[in-house]
Amino acid sequence: MKKYLVLQTDFGLGDGAVSAMYGVAHTVSQEIVVEDLTHDIPPYDIWSASYRLLQTVPYWPGGTVFVSVVDPGVGSERRSVAVKTTSGHYVITPDNGSLTHLELNLGIEEVRQIDEVKSRLPHSEDSHTFHGRDVYAYNGARLASGEVTFEELGSVVETTSLTVLETVPIEVKEDAVTGSIDILDIRFGSLWTNIPLEVVKEADIHPNDTVQVTIYNKQVKIYQNSLTFVRSFAEVEIGQALMYVNSLVNIGVAVNQASFSQMYDIGIGKDWIIQIKKVGVV
Repeated sequence: MKKYLVLQTDFGLGDGAVSAMYGVAHTVSQEIVVEDLTHDIPPYDIWSASYRLLQTVPYWPGGTVFVSVVDPGVGSERRSVAVKTTSGHYVITPDNGSLTHLELNLGIEEVRQIDEVKSRLPHSEDSHTFHGRDVYAYNGARLASGEVTFEELGSVVETTSLTVLETVPIEVKEDAVTGSIDILDIRFGSLWTNIPLEVVKEADIHPNDTVQVTIYNKQVKIYQNSLTFVRSFAEVEIGQALMYVNSLVNIGVAVNQASFSQMYDIGIGKDWIIQIKKVGVV
């Protein structure tokens, strides 16, 4: 049975940082398979790191070990943790909010705090700025290979003690649903919201309905228009905006063959609020 270690960072591939993490992992064990989630998280963007874990973790085999390193606080007193999700996956990461979306949507069963002094790459004790290599890749490979068990990685800490980022609750009022724009479909510029399909169904919003979509940034209205709720992009003309269901079965907003986020300068996170209101049926 293959043993997987999946890496996510904001390092990019312009230098040897990611390759060094691969090297450490394979030095621990040449039997594990090391793969990439992404190394293009925007620098220091903990929110995006958190969401990309949610987007990816559930689709890997149980027992897969993920290492996520977006760590603007490297060398500070922030903790290094290993967590086991309720789905049976493992994530090793700084405790800085990177686990927010997994905890909220998937669930975290147990948390262990890693001792950064004792549990690190041998002879790296004088290095304080590359924990991605010296602590996270090293311990991720040890766990993935079976050299250590999850329980041996560190002492138990309360799940409730994890650092979490502020998120926007979903609200349903009469015929309107409000949520947030959590992430972008980077390459195509679509907006991915935190609103599940089931919630809009409960608000009696269904495919072929016309909906009014309003987007706010810090309570300032940025966009408002009537769109068709479609099953596929082919149901509207090229250049036409639409609402659809994304690959996580949440509501998305897009422009057919263009970037909605670029056209309207839309961002992500708790300050970007979206409201969906049914106005008619096509």
